[in-house]
Amino acid sequence: MAQTLQRTPIHDRHVALGARLVPFAGWEMPVQYEGVIPEVRAVRTDCGVFDVSHMGELEVEGPRATELLQATLSNDLGRIGAGEAQYTLLTNERGGIVDDLIVYRLDDFRYLLIVNASNRDADYRWLKEREITGSDVRDVSSEYALLAVQGPRAIERLGLPDAEPFTFAEADIDGIQCMVNRTGYTGESGCELLTVADDGAELWDRVLARGAVPCGLGARDTLRLEVCFPLHGNDITPDTDAISAGLGWCCALDKDFTGAETLRDVKAAGPDRKLVPFVMEDKAVPRQGMAVEGGGEVTSGTHSPMLEQGIGLAYVPAGSATPGTELSIDVRGRARAARVVKRPIYKREERS
Repeated sequence: MAQTLQRTPIHDRHVALGARLVPFAGWEMPVQYEGVIPEVRAVRTDCGVFDVSHMGELEVEGPRATELLQATLSNDLGRIGAGEAQYTLLTNERGGIVDDLIVYRLDDFRYLLIVNASNRDADYRWLKEREITGSDVRDVSSEYALLAVQGPRAIERLGLPDAEPFTFAEADIDGIQCMVNRTGYTGESGCELLTVADDGAELWDRVLARGAVPCGLGARDTLRLEVCFPLHGNDITPDTDAISAGLGWCCALDKDFTGAETLRDVKAAGPDRKLVPFVMEDKAVPRQGMAVEGGGEVTSGTHSPMLEQGIGLAYVPAGSATPGTELSIDVRGRARAARVVKRPIYKREERS
């Protein structure tokens, strides 16, 4: 029997807008409205809004909540205070990535973790099994709706004051109370608006009324790839380590957390392979699973509307990871030329 797909609090609005809906991580989600290309360009030039209410929310609280998270997350919570957020990894004993997530420090004894939809249950179980006395992990995902409002005019259109990236604060958006998180997955300025589930659809309406363009998962995937943000399940998995994935910067290897010793060893020896961004030199669109000559493999690939060429991420032998290195990718049985580039693949042109 087919599994019933879950629906976000904004589902009816997507149907009314004529969105193309697809199954994603157990949810029925909009993959596009007008189309991936115009939606990507809206976010890069003005403002787009994504329904990301399928993401999971976990609360960790108690006098030893910090101790629990310091032992299970790769980054150092001592670097942030109340009102600040941090990108971090949930790692296993092998240094593999169980999930990548953002942790929000609500106060000294309470944290909110926003995790990937496909890993919500696994993350919850992982942390729950490792609870210590004085800490409590709860899955509160069903209580919230989450909208990502992204683009160079996002903050202006929402009428919000300037704030530093990876901070958050309570705010009122046209009468709806939100937690405004200065985070996102597009490489643009903007925020993610967390509100109670019952207010989600109304908040969506009001953000659209302020001029945001509705965007789907297709544009979201292209945008994150243009700026080399990894996708869990593609570029990073429980079988890939953070050093090889280029995520050593969010691993505080001077503290002890699950898998830290393995990661220290990988860093000291140097990884055998590395995750690199590339652009196609030939006219071709790379896709996940395509082979790279010399033992590599594409983990994410698409056509970039902003660069008008094929782009992607791939694991390649460490000796082939230097920017400028030429690659040969098997695109549907034909060798196609590509080139390793620096992160990010897409860079906003300097405005005069």
